[in-house]
Amino acid sequence: MKLIIQIPCLDEREQLGTTFADLPRQVPGIDEIEVLVVDDGSSDGTAELARELGVHHIIRFPRNRGLSAAYAAGIDACLRLGADVVVNTDADNQYPGKDIARLCEPILAGRAEVVVGDRRTDTIEHFSLLKRVLQRWGSRVVRRASGTEVADSTSGFRALSRRAAATLFVHNRFSYTLETIIQAGQAGLVLENVPIETNPQTRKSRLFRSIPEYLRRNGAVIVRAYNMYWPVQTFGFVAAVLLLVGLLLGGRFFYFYVQDPSYSGHVQSLLVGVGAVVLAFLVGLIALLGDLMATNRRLLEDLLTRVRRLDAALAAGTEHVEGVESTGAAAWRSSSAAPETEAPS
Repeated sequence: MKLIIQIPCLDEREQLGTTFADLPRQVPGIDEIEVLVVDDGSSDGTAELARELGVHHIIRFPRNRGLSAAYAAGIDACLRLGADVVVNTDADNQYPGKDIARLCEPILAGRAEVVVGDRRTDTIEHFSLLKRVLQRWGSRVVRRASGTEVADSTSGFRALSRRAAATLFVHNRFSYTLETIIQAGQAGLVLENVPIETNPQTRKSRLFRSIPEYLRRNGAVIVRAYNMYWPVQTFGFVAAVLLLVGLLLGGRFFYFYVQDPSYSGHVQSLLVGVGAVVLAFLVGLIALLGDLMATNRRLLEDLLTRVRRLDAALAAGTEHVEGVESTGAAAWRSSSAAPETEAPS
């Protein structure tokens, strides 16, 4: 069993050394461990430090492309490098390396395909009350959208089986956390939560600058996910509301018209009602088109999953993986996986 720990980085030279040193060199049930650093256009020499530390593989973007792109590139590389289990962790050492073994255990035992580290955000001291409330609310929405029991949907500390890594895709440019959980639920992947501790905060988040920005960007991700996976339910609800409003206003006009046909008032109700019914019809058509597009998207994702697997199979056994710099550092092996040597005569 091969584990690859991937670390997306953006100007993390000051933190990467501590994070790398904290990673476990052996994990029960894992024969071989390698580390992949994805340098998302850093300008502080993060990639150079990674080479000095002895990181096994490095991907470097010439310019910043965002966390989602870095995460997705890392997952693709891990599959081509032959990973059976992929663990994603942050470069700021937020997550203790000792908990990686706990993340891998449900996958190795065959109980889960996606394991998410639950930070128990209510207990994190540097989280404000507002942020704790938003974390609870966001996780509740994602649970409903994904059909899973994820406890901490925004946690980036997670482990994926090889099947899960090949199945999940990121479509937005902001963050992978919420979207991949919703996809996992829709794909029928089994998810498990593992309570973890967190290290003291070393710096503020670079993913967003304020709570309003976080709500705007993550809220858009959730709305888009609903539109992608439940277009009939989403647009059908809007169409039903518009139709109800149109019928009520139209009924109001005809009620007063029957009472006094000679009175020409309440025409506004008729006009607005007709407009609402027309809009309901148009939104209903959008719901049908959205359902057709969702069907095509599911077929395309299945095709992309197969392409990923074929790409990984073709890359197996090759010395160099395209787009990945392998430093030549020896993989960390468990004592049971060490090659046997002949006893001296």
